Amino acid sequence: MAAAVGRNGPADRPAGPGEELPEEYWAALLNDAAADGGTRSPPIRARPLSDIGRHVLRVSCTRCGRIVEVQTADAVRLFGPRAVWKNVGQRLLDDTCPQRTGRHEEDGCWPAFD
Repeated sequence: MAAAVGRNGPADRPAGPGEELPEEYWAALLNDAAADGGTRSPPIRARPLSDIGRHVLRVSCTRCGRIVEVQTADAVRLFGPRAVWKNVGQRLLDDTCPQRTGRHEEDGCWPAFD
């Protein structure tokens, strides 16, 4: 049993801050299923409307505090199934934005997608 423990144990000494990491470490990282990022879906704001499973979509303005909600079916009907939620939400906020100063940099709402 002592021989088995010696074979599966850590290396003689751990790698220090200035030393190279062992090949086994890099192999384990690269072989990890989540390492490529392909298992996560894109954030909701980057998805087309047809790929969103929620019944109601909500976007709020961090500047004026308004909240705009739209049913996904209505948004698809108005903007099309391939429209990206980020663009649709920004347009919904901008259509009724009370923050108009006349300067392009300051006009409009600042969306936060829920």
